Amino acid sequence: MSENRETCRGEARIFAVMDMDFAACRRAFLTRDPRFDGRIFAGVKTTGIYCRPICPARTPKAENMTFFPTAAAAQEAGFRPCLRCRPESSPDLGAWRGTSNTVSRALALIEAGAMDAGDVEALADRLGVGDRQLRRLFKQHLGASPVAVAQTRRVLLAKQLIHETQLPMSEVALASGFGSVRRFNETFQQLFGRPPGVLRRSQAPEASAAAGGITVRLPYRAPYDWDGIIGFLSARAIPGVEAVEPRRYARTLAVDGARGVVVVTPGAGDYLVAEIRFPRVQALPAVIARVRRVFDLAADPALIGAHLSQDPALAPLVAARPGLRAPGAWDGFELAVRAILGQQITVTAARSLAAKLVDAYGERIEDPAALALGLSCVFPTPDRLVGQDIAALGMPRARGAALEALARTVADDPTIFTPRADLESAIAALSALPGVGEWTAQYIALRELREPDAFPHADIALMRALTDDEGRRPTAQELLARSQAWRPWRAYAAQHLWAADAVQPQQIKRTKTDAKRAA
Repeated sequence: MSENRETCRGEARIFAVMDMDFAACRRAFLTRDPRFDGRIFAGVKTTGIYCRPICPARTPKAENMTFFPTAAAAQEAGFRPCLRCRPESSPDLGAWRGTSNTVSRALALIEAGAMDAGDVEALADRLGVGDRQLRRLFKQHLGASPVAVAQTRRVLLAKQLIHETQLPMSEVALASGFGSVRRFNETFQQLFGRPPGVLRRSQAPEASAAAGGITVRLPYRAPYDWDGIIGFLSARAIPGVEAVEPRRYARTLAVDGARGVVVVTPGAGDYLVAEIRFPRVQALPAVIARVRRVFDLAADPALIGAHLSQDPALAPLVAARPGLRAPGAWDGFELAVRAILGQQITVTAARSLAAKLVDAYGERIEDPAALALGLSCVFPTPDRLVGQDIAALGMPRARGAALEALARTVADDPTIFTPRADLESAIAALSALPGVGEWTAQYIALRELREPDAFPHADIALMRALTDDEGRRPTAQELLARSQAWRPWRAYAAQHLWAADAVQPQQIKRTKTDAKRAA
């Protein structure tokens, strides 16, 4: 009897996390509703597998189904991934439900590899909470422990690499974060009842390896405003480090001392295609995590848009760009340098200064594929800027000194740009950095720490975008007060306002031109 009561309580917690009851979950599977892909997973008691709502297999009887909010919860309960609907191909929305900022930050750290060499206690310390509290939050919001989440991410990435690439199994094991090939084989044998090689032989790879690298698909929740995000990145692209075209983004990247190239293009479906060339396959999880972060693939645009549309001023902006994302950053130090360079000057001028910085201190890359794309340098590391006269590149001496001091600080503590216990503590820590004020701290929190509620309320473009019909724009404090209604998605509100502000001059110019023609 007590066991039955505990089962009922567990199911009640799961349905509370999903905000759906059993009937609603089953209906999503009966109709194969793609809106719930990534939100719920079904475990089939008779087969021991778990599936996505869009699985093409016949929907099991109700009494044989149990539902989970995450793939990790299903896997921890003893179910294995379906080979037909492939749960590793579903959009990952766990970090963006707005239910627990601590869990969201923990998931970001796990995706970046925090659990590969550490444990739950170390992860909890980085987040400023106790390990028991972190385990409780994971159970409450994700239905699985941090260890299970990390293990599931490794398994699903490995499974994706098996299906989508021709990497040898030994490299798949290393690329997906397994400490050894033996552990990799044991995990797959235990989970699927067969060695990993059989999975590849049972299904032809969906994508061939890129020359000298690999190609993977990275799913997202539609719609996706590719033009919006590529426009944002293009305006800030540093020559030699980044090369941007309307349907392709390419850049150089350094991970743990290894240098490589990433090329991202829109896919034929609800996914982006990432072509990754790195000399060390162990860097692959970190590179994929960065691609997902920069292109904001974990966002749920319907959820965020519905919330922001409650403000009459934001509603038309959301309707105009329903798939707008908040672009992330490739590297915290690089973003901080860019932000400091851009203080009190235009985006174009800041880009020019960044190009001079890279040309003077960036590391050259000799990869022929990179050179063919117009990529020649990797953004300089903090060590390369320590002790340099950066102001000689053509900026105020105070700003050059601030950059050198920032480089020295980050070189001494590379963990500065990692998530904190909360947004307030993150802003306080960032504001203590040389050359970083409130605006810059909020901007770094928005793009590097991926804080969905970060909001640089003193930004002139945000205030300008909310100018009323009488020509009055809000003050910084008035904007801050108004933004309280947009929480916890103020970062996305800022992105909509920036996008609107960027097109206003063009609209004004077109209006004046039309008026002249009419006259």
